[in-house]
Amino acid sequence: MSDYLMSEKKTGAENVRWNLADLYPSEEALRQDLAQASDDAEAFRAAWRGKVAGLAPAAMAEALAQLETIQDRAGKAYAYAFLQWATDTGDERRGALLQHVREAYTRAMQQLIFFGLEWCQADDEQAARLVASGALAGYRHYLEVQRAQRDYLLTEPEEKIMAEKAVTGRSAWNRFFDELLGGVRFRLDGEEKTEQEVLSMLHEPDRALRRRAALGLTEGLAAHSRTLASVFNAILADKAVDDRLRGYATWLSDRNLSNEVQNETVEALVEAVVSKYDLVARFYELKRQLLGYDELFDYDRYAPVGESDREYTWAEARDVVRAACHGFHPRMGAVADLFFDRRWIDAPPAPGKRGGAFSHGVVPSAHPYILLNFAGKPRDVQTLAHELGHGVHQYLSRKQGALQADTPLTTAETASVFGEMLTFREMLAREENPANRLALLVGKIDDTMATVFRQIAMNRFEEAIHTERREHGELGVDRFGDLWMQTQEAMFADSVTLGEHYRRWWSYIPHFLHTPGYVYAYAFGELLALALYARYLAEPEDFPVRYLALLEAGGSDWPHALVARAGVDLQDPGLWRDGLAAIETWIAEAETLAQTLA
Repeated sequence: MSDYLMSEKKTGAENVRWNLADLYPSEEALRQDLAQASDDAEAFRAAWRGKVAGLAPAAMAEALAQLETIQDRAGKAYAYAFLQWATDTGDERRGALLQHVREAYTRAMQQLIFFGLEWCQADDEQAARLVASGALAGYRHYLEVQRAQRDYLLTEPEEKIMAEKAVTGRSAWNRFFDELLGGVRFRLDGEEKTEQEVLSMLHEPDRALRRRAALGLTEGLAAHSRTLASVFNAILADKAVDDRLRGYATWLSDRNLSNEVQNETVEALVEAVVSKYDLVARFYELKRQLLGYDELFDYDRYAPVGESDREYTWAEARDVVRAACHGFHPRMGAVADLFFDRRWIDAPPAPGKRGGAFSHGVVPSAHPYILLNFAGKPRDVQTLAHELGHGVHQYLSRKQGALQADTPLTTAETASVFGEMLTFREMLAREENPANRLALLVGKIDDTMATVFRQIAMNRFEEAIHTERREHGELGVDRFGDLWMQTQEAMFADSVTLGEHYRRWWSYIPHFLHTPGYVYAYAFGELLALALYARYLAEPEDFPVRYLALLEAGGSDWPHALVARAGVDLQDPGLWRDGLAAIETWIAEAETLAQTLA
């Protein structure tokens, strides 16, 4: 056992490692599958190129079924290489395999570019007939979404160049960023820590330790600040070029289109959250009082109160999340059990392992996998619930096939946040001590502050850096820091003192690079999940079936149409106000409980 593992406090998650043999028994099998996908893509191009715009419904259905098979096979290979690399980003052999697969995948997908382009070139009358055809009912929304992209598509040769260059452009920069931060060690109390370890210490009850962790994180980031700024600038510039070539009106236009939401809906969300920044100050004033501090600093934001420094073993975390899923509906519980029983989760922190957590949907012919860095904190239990919410969603939506299983980020985050809510309520129901209930409630509001308000503040930071890069050129390290502090201070007002060290903390957040524009989806999903949860409380017998049907539908319809079946109007701006009002109710409940215990 490594020194790293020997030094860690045991949680029982040390041997909870995923089994990728479900995907491939060997690397050779992966390479064979990838070669077959490439051959199939070439055959597909030869069979259908030049014909798509005039296909009859039956022929179009045949072509789409072949397209699904190719994408499923190639996607499975890509997923295996990525998942293997994610648990040890410093392994050169794994990195080389990932790059090989990425390049081969890109070449195969290039053979398929013609299909979407020709479909978008079909005249509106022909397209409408096909979309309405019963033979294509299982592909209707995929065809609609493809048509929605038509104003932003380039010619086939240009699209091929864009896809090819992405491998050595944005994708390469993202891989470099992940491997850099995966390999950086942060000094803390004379020991070297990973990024994930240091970040987890910001949740410790020891204030002095939190401060040292914050300074240690900053020191490690500062040593690489110019490199990280270069990565950010490269990706900002790359996206600006793509947006200009495609004709997107703003830096966020392509993300909104991908999320299948109107610009006005996102603007209403952002405006609603920004207008309630006062809730942030109100909550942190309560937290300052509960902690007994004269002043709350940035490293105090996630400090536990009361008994919330309780730690969970992996078995305890697993049991509470399982209970929440089974309590909602037996079918959800049965799917959740698969992840635990069949080794679909990789749980422990490890050297070189990718930070954070995710659920990878893989492809419909396989099953999802979940990556965690479980350290036994209450928030780690919530993270498990969050990713399992994604995983259940991804598992159920597989029936939609490779072209319609995936959902936009906005509704994908709804499933994860709803899973968190179920688990939080389970944790709260098991706690009878009022002081501990207050601690759990404050912890939940902590997470909500991060999910709703902090993510929108980060959206404001993204807006600022994309705009500045396009209008004034490259940003220096200090300029990134200026814009980060401005957008963060606007949210916190005077409720939290942000130290000078905090100026560097923009540089470790991967979403800014991997998926520009992503972050507002967290706030979208949280507030939508609150609306769905309210429906559940009002209709506990009928709602679970409708909710599982929503998950099973995957990306087979527009988000507003899907959630309408669950009784929520996504196009009503009042939806965001109602969600924010629910958060305000939690804060009021915590204030009342705190007064009772005083």
